[in-house]
Amino acid sequence: MKSQPTTKEDWPMGNILWFAVLVWFSSSLLSQSAYMAVHGLPYDAVTMLRTLGPVYYAVVVLEMAMWMGLLAMGWFKLRRARETRRLAAVASA
Repeated sequence: MKSQPTTKEDWPMGNILWFAVLVWFSSSLLSQSAYMAVHGLPYDAVTMLRTLGPVYYAVVVLEMAMWMGLLAMGWFKLRRARETRRLAAVASA
């Protein structure tokens, strides 16, 4: 009797996160270059955010939380890779 092959998850959350970061970075870069093509100078993001009024602080806090989350995920991934490598070295010894 044949056993059913198991498939891995198609889109792990880590891959989706990195795709989102890539899209965000690329869109920021394209936005800045389009603005520079029209106006000749880069836009000032701080001035643009301050036009939001009190919502400015919420946007800044949200962005900081996103960066901290991204750094934490990267740190945990690095730590897990090192632990896996260490366990494999111990098992082979």
